[in-house]
Amino acid sequence: MAEKLIVLSDMWGVKKGLWITSYFGYLQQYYDIEFYDIQQLGNIEIPVLTGENIHKAFVNGGLDTAIAHLASKVTEPCHILAFSAGGTIAWKAALQGMPMKSLTAISATRLRFETEKPKCKDVQLIYGENDTYKPNAQWAKEIGLELQIVENFGHELYSDEKFIGDICMDLLNKVTQKAV
Repeated sequence: MAEKLIVLSDMWGVKKGLWITSYFGYLQQYYDIEFYDIQQLGNIEIPVLTGENIHKAFVNGGLDTAIAHLASKVTEPCHILAFSAGGTIAWKAALQGMPMKSLTAISATRLRFETEKPKCKDVQLIYGENDTYKPNAQWAKEIGLELQIVENFGHELYSDEKFIGDICMDLLNKVTQKAV
């Protein structure tokens, strides 16, 4: 039986997320994938979809709603792959008791404000070197995690095809090494 992988979008959800199909292409053969558009999890419905409007909607209650909805949907330990604000939602849902086998959070926003980490042995935090939202090294040391920094990339490194292949290989190694 395939391992379950929950995939959480970035703040744009499916509206600007064609890149996410590349992840599915690599991973669907080895994982039972469940995808969540975080706008839908957060009940975000705004007439004009600008980055600023979406951000405000999440900060003004959408994040809390998405966290609660995700925590109620995930009842068995599984792997989580999350992008940008999706990483923050997964992190906070885990702090509220959502079970996780692993968390791979790429460009997770707002983690720099967190003071505790989820109770999960396998937490990977990946950021582009030029990502203005990445936590600093001091935060990582205090929280007890290492940041993986990818040179010459910014916040949306998760949408770059070469990076997608690298991340998927890491995720595939998690399930194929167990099978050997």
